[in-house]
Amino acid sequence: MKDINVLITGGSKGLGLALGKELASRGARVVLVARGKDALDDAVSAIRATGGVAHGIAADVGEKEAIHRISGQAVALIGPIDVVIHDASTLGPTPLRPLLDTACEDLERVLAVNVVGPFRLTKVLAGPMVLRGRGTIVFISSDAAVSAYPTWGAYGASKAGADHLARILGAELQATGVRVLVIDPGEMDTEMHAAAMPDADRASLADPRAVARSIGARIEEARS
Repeated sequence: MKDINVLITGGSKGLGLALGKELASRGARVVLVARGKDALDDAVSAIRATGGVAHGIAADVGEKEAIHRISGQAVALIGPIDVVIHDASTLGPTPLRPLLDTACEDLERVLAVNVVGPFRLTKVLAGPMVLRGRGTIVFISSDAAVSAYPTWGAYGASKAGADHLARILGAELQATGVRVLVIDPGEMDTEMHAAAMPDADRASLADPRAVARSIGARIEEARS
């Protein structure tokens, strides 16, 4: 991963932060995107403290107007993007609720962040990858994309949509040198999981750092 330019959404905490630290430790230059500036600044500082190259962009991938700013700033900071990791996602309101109790506006927000945002960002970044004949696009998925869990409807529907979006992108980009990966990291000990399942046994959950190491290896394999 030395000198590879990586953009990670949802990069200020959880798996996104773990991926930023892991890929920076492998020599990548990383740009982290997140809504909260304070947490983002802390994440960037943590990576730099270990000798990694990291930058932060405070933005919301669910907002259409933010997409070109994210891509433009990322390229200005580290150069053409070689790898984009779509990790940012939202559950919607918590505690989770049945679909018939879910407001239409809440469903729209989940779809905007989990599906439409990654689609827009991919549209901006994939073109230059195709022209260079190389690149990797990673969608972080969930088992909720394939299993019908009660009260997980908005999130599950969004992840199912993102999964199929990625599969179609992979088929369309097959001969271009651009790889599309869909990775389900499993249940992890993160703030998002705690918000969804506050009574879960944390000891049974995967450490995001271990998951990030596995994903880093997958990305290296895809690029080889």
